[in-house]
Amino acid sequence: MEVKIKNVLLEKSIGLLFNLSLKGKQSRHRTKFIKRLEERLQEVAEEDKQLLQQHCRLDEQGNPKIINGERYDVKDIEAFSKDKQELYNEELVIDDGDSQAILNTVRTILDECNVEFKDQQATLYDYLCDQFKVDETIEENNKNEKDVG
Repeated sequence: MEVKIKNVLLEKSIGLLFNLSLKGKQSRHRTKFIKRLEERLQEVAEEDKQLLQQHCRLDEQGNPKIINGERYDVKDIEAFSKDKQELYNEELVIDDGDSQAILNTVRTILDECNVEFKDQQATLYDYLCDQFKVDETIEENNKNEKDVG
């Protein structure tokens, strides 16, 4: 199984999964999955800082200048926005062999989830279900993995 999560949805995905009440193996695998998301979130934060360094006028200490204590002094807002949008639309791809058991467990968690989500959380839940292919039957998924392996 391959799962892709957009960078812009990492933090919200962590929050949604973290707040589910789980026990045993499901809790452990959820925690391992969240750790992968958190690692990527840290990388994205670092890349975001680098974008600020590249696109802003810098102060005496080499940090991005802030105008009126509110916003960064961006040289080219259009280029900065484009680069930032590109970064946020990139996806974390998890498909390595070590993660398959974790991905299958998280898929089951999403499939069996009895929580009523509203508004943005409902949209996020739907997105995660799509990424984990929750609507496909598990038998089809397992058969396909055997055919590939």
